[in-house]
Amino acid sequence: MSKKPVIIDVRTPAEFMGGNVAGSVNIPLQEIPNRMEEIRKMDGTIWLCCASGNRSGQATAFLRSNGIECENAGSWLDVNYEIQSMK
Repeated sequence: MSKKPVIIDVRTPAEFMGGNVAGSVNIPLQEIPNRMEEIRKMDGTIWLCCASGNRSGQATAFLRSNGIECENAGSWLDVNYEIQSMK
């Protein structure tokens, strides 16, 4: 089995508290630029998620433009399903 990805949920803290992928990190979209060092130190493949894939797409484009390899994983519900199927 491959190593589990690092999951960053870019929704608001309120949205995140309403449900999230177990073990995911909540970094709201507007905080991404200020938390680049923290993100650079993350070990593993980075997956970004949100409610629909729109905000995570914006975060993915921003991080890639700053040399960070990552994937837009879309909705957190889809990521949750994907993670469960990796077990």
